[in-house]
Amino acid sequence: MACAGAKPKKQCGLCGGTKKLKACDCCEQWICNDESQYQMFRNSCSRNHRRYILCGHHHAERHDGEWQNCSKCRENIETEMYVYYGTNEYNFEKLINPPTFEATRCSNCKSVIKLGDDPYSVTSDGHYCERCAEQLLSSRSL
Repeated sequence: MACAGAKPKKQCGLCGGTKKLKACDCCEQWICNDESQYQMFRNSCSRNHRRYILCGHHHAERHDGEWQNCSKCRENIETEMYVYYGTNEYNFEKLINPPTFEATRCSNCKSVIKLGDDPYSVTSDGHYCERCAEQLLSSRSL
């Protein structure tokens, strides 16, 4: 039991970690200072918060005002990714009332591609799921 008036322990707002913390550049929230140990396919609180959310994007692009009301962020990011960046687990604060959007479909097989989660490729002809992108690539290299 904490003593009355005791300061709450600093902890990462994403994972709850208490070691090697820093304040985010974009929003001053406490987060794991783990980016220097980043390895592919492993979670990094600071990297994910910086790269995969509207707050981080807004800060990196040096937009004015709050990210929640930024028309530049809204215009510059396709709607499905805007919603993903505003509502995923790397946010301290999630986007309220995210806009609706049509599901992205593979230009070849028409399967749904979740842009925030699924592997895909983009060409001038559209989005391609991983399977169709591999087929497209192998047919072009013949």
